[in-house]
Amino acid sequence: MNKFVLDIENMVCPRCVLAVENLCQELNIDFEKVELGKIYLIENTEISAEKQEKLKQELQKIGLRLIESDKKSLINSIKTAIINQIHYSEKPLNINFSEYLSQKLYHEYSYLSRLFSTSENMTIEKYIVLQKIEKAKELLSLKKYRINEIASFLYYKNTSHFSTQFKQVTGQTPSYYQKNISEKRKTIDALQ
Repeated sequence: MNKFVLDIENMVCPRCVLAVENLCQELNIDFEKVELGKIYLIENTEISAEKQEKLKQELQKIGLRLIESDKKSLINSIKTAIINQIHYSEKPLNINFSEYLSQKLYHEYSYLSRLFSTSENMTIEKYIVLQKIEKAKELLSLKKYRINEIASFLYYKNTSHFSTQFKQVTGQTPSYYQKNISEKRKTIDALQ
């Protein structure tokens, strides 16, 4: 069964999914489901150019974007796969990310890597590190996990490696960050 899929850029959390579902309902777009980065339309559903333009405008108002090119769609799929694995997966990744992405997206990793680097001005590896650090910040802000537990949860080889990467990205050690956590955390975009 081949479903029509719309790709959405910048969807990173369950709230984004709810916002897109609400938009689809408001615009009377018949969809089967919405998940990170994608709207699955009901089979044989066609969206008029007007409705698609309205969706595009409404998505932009909430910081999201309708993706219209195949390459941009693939880059979005790379990001979504990484975000899902780091932030939402309960299963550990038993293979490295390059293998995982190749298998999930049906492309050679070298192609995915070149495409991502050219478009995003950073490597996939750097994006993975940024996502891990963002997840670490979330866990540190809960103040119920020790640093070595967070390092282990994020599959760092050791706490020292985790602490070094955390400090490179945030300018703070994990323990300093955890002790001085503020209500508002800086997003990844603010760190670049």
